[in-house]
Amino acid sequence: MSDYTIRRLEEVPDLFGGQYPGAMRSLTQDLGAQQVAFTHRVMPPKTGGKGAYGHRHRTQEEIYFVVSGTLQFKLGDDLVDIDGGTAVRVAPATVRSVWNEGPEDAELVICSVRIDDPDVEIVEGFWPA
Repeated sequence: MSDYTIRRLEEVPDLFGGQYPGAMRSLTQDLGAQQVAFTHRVMPPKTGGKGAYGHRHRTQEEIYFVVSGTLQFKLGDDLVDIDGGTAVRVAPATVRSVWNEGPEDAELVICSVRIDDPDVEIVEGFWPA
């Protein structure tokens, strides 16, 4: 096995198989990463968690990096607009969700420590429409 791995985004399958708008690709397994979880997401306008659930983790801190566009984050009780070129660190226990109000696609990268059990807790009704 080589000491490095290279993958093009197009080579990695969409986690949801086209079931949701945009695309969400976890490069973690395809890269053979043992310590870092790395996910790329494209969100068309009017998509994301608004009107649905949020999530939190027991132990897993996440960093969201907005590559392009503007995304609205609901972090606990706070709503914040995050422009491209900005990173957001979210502590494990903070309930979070992301929404793209539009008018253009938004692109983000999500990084965290890789763990085999993602320790996710879904919080239904977190972000009413």
